[in-house]
Amino acid sequence: MNSLSQNRIYYGSDAPLPETLPLRAGPLSLIYDNGSLRMVKLGGQEVLHQIYSAVRDQNWGTIPGQLSDVRIDRQPASFHIHYRSEHKHGEIHFVWTGDISGTPDGTVTFSMDGAALSTFNRNRIGFCILHPINCAGKACTIEDVDGNTYEGAFPREIAPHQPFLNLRKITHEVLPGVQAEVCMEGDTFEMEDQRNWTDASFKTYCTPLGLPFPVTVEAGMKISQKITLRLIGGAPKIETASGGLTFNILDETTPLPDIGLGAASHGQPLTERDIERLKALNLSHLRVDVKFAQPDYEAKFRQAAQEAAAIGVGLEVALFLTDNAEAELATFRLLLEQLQPRISRWSVFHQKEKSTTTKWVMLARERLGEWAERASVGAGTDAFFTELNRERPPVEVADFVTFSNNATVHAVDNASVTETLLTQAETVRSAKAFANGLPVVVSPITFRMRWNPNATGPEPATPPGELPPQVDARQMSLFGAGWTAGSIKYMAESGTASVTYYETTGWRGVMETAKGSPVPEKFHSIPGGVFPLYHIFADIGEFKGGEAVRSQSSDLLAVDGLALRKGSQTRLLLANFTPDKQTVLIPGLSGSWILKLLDETNAEAAMSDPDAYRAQAGQQLEAGADGLRLTLPPFAVVRVDG
Repeated sequence: MNSLSQNRIYYGSDAPLPETLPLRAGPLSLIYDNGSLRMVKLGGQEVLHQIYSAVRDQNWGTIPGQLSDVRIDRQPASFHIHYRSEHKHGEIHFVWTGDISGTPDGTVTFSMDGAALSTFNRNRIGFCILHPINCAGKACTIEDVDGNTYEGAFPREIAPHQPFLNLRKITHEVLPGVQAEVCMEGDTFEMEDQRNWTDASFKTYCTPLGLPFPVTVEAGMKISQKITLRLIGGAPKIETASGGLTFNILDETTPLPDIGLGAASHGQPLTERDIERLKALNLSHLRVDVKFAQPDYEAKFRQAAQEAAAIGVGLEVALFLTDNAEAELATFRLLLEQLQPRISRWSVFHQKEKSTTTKWVMLARERLGEWAERASVGAGTDAFFTELNRERPPVEVADFVTFSNNATVHAVDNASVTETLLTQAETVRSAKAFANGLPVVVSPITFRMRWNPNATGPEPATPPGELPPQVDARQMSLFGAGWTAGSIKYMAESGTASVTYYETTGWRGVMETAKGSPVPEKFHSIPGGVFPLYHIFADIGEFKGGEAVRSQSSDLLAVDGLALRKGSQTRLLLANFTPDKQTVLIPGLSGSWILKLLDETNAEAAMSDPDAYRAQAGQQLEAGADGLRLTLPPFAVVRVDG
């Protein structure tokens, strides 16, 4: 009998996925999802991506709400929903009632009326409206809080700062002759380009960032807001889309980037078995963070150097300098002379800067001497692309530009995490626009934030029995494997030179330690086993030095993947991101193909004994006249070789 439940294998948790409810407001289709509205569409065209109300603490952490007294009246062309949402964590206790309605003329209204039941500090309470990523470059009309109107446009390139301030109303064309008007009441709103954090949206949010924060909310304080969406112009006749899910392989290739992992943050050294398993991934490098402000930096570097040598890869060294950088680099150079490690690249940061300035890059080059000459020296940020976009790197003295990514800055649900994949490519393309031709290095990519560059106070201690904020249970799941495959696809197709993922071992890595999870009731791993995403790195590592072939899914939230080519070999990796079986057609393929499936039936065996799983033969398939048709079980990952 399996020790891991089906849901744990799927997405790392026994908790059921939230139920969603399809709704209609006349010509509009939309989805109710646990207190929010998603995917507001006019036919196949997305009007709004999401409307929700958030409670954000003084460090921008989102306090989830517990819904109760939910009442839903759903009609063929209208709906009305009412509920109570309670947000309680630490000193924070805030409760509000939501009222959502949709009418046959296509008007959607969402109001919230809340009150603080305790005194606490907040950075934001209220509505967020997400405009879809396909709005990029579209013209819009803005009405500000004083009633003035002007013409504008959603930014095409990722905007470093707010494109619109003091908003009361925004209107843009959805289809020829049809406009969507969104009116916000109860606070002053402004917009940010959420692609900075790899969200697939532009966010209009309440309470301008130009105002001081955090703000103390006194017990008894009331907050009320209202969002109204209207259609302007006659709604056209909506044609129902036909045809199934397709995955098209296009005639364009890019080199696969260098792919590496981060050194484990838990500090336990790699075992001989760990080293052998990591060798099988054909990695390019191991990243180590050298934080001179921490007294144990030398011991961590020694261990990482030994592990990189054992795996047979170079070190990607991230230097975190302080104001005493000259002495730090002089001492560190002596350590380099002693250990003689193989260095792949240097990333230079300063602990007081969100993005590296010229001074520190020049100082690192000077003090490291021939060690800097042997490997490239880069600049950028250890935080989000946002920081790089707002404080552009010194490209005139750097060999590459670097930043990090994670999937859960603003939302943690599976759909939102899946949406970040496409936007990862947008961050690379925007970085290239100001990188002056330098290579772009993304390091590292993780599910959760490793640290919060925008915190206004210390992070609270993790309660006993809970996962640290840096850990995501999906790390050990099929969903995690599919997301990793999608991330490597978009990193490769956007022309990233090098990318670092996760860590080697532990609950932030690609395989578990021999001791297993420190919190097994929350992170359900197999001691000494690997995670499903280990096999993604192994499958792609077998094509090291090859190319990614550009591909396109007709439904990115359902199925996506990547195509690889090396010489005469072709490999496809496809992932199902949903709890439903998905059938996908890959047009243009002919002849015989070998399919290997990773799903709920064999995932635990693949985790417990990865060598045996990898040695298993696949199933032979024959393409039909229209191409190769595959059926993917829930959350499955399939490998197809031809």
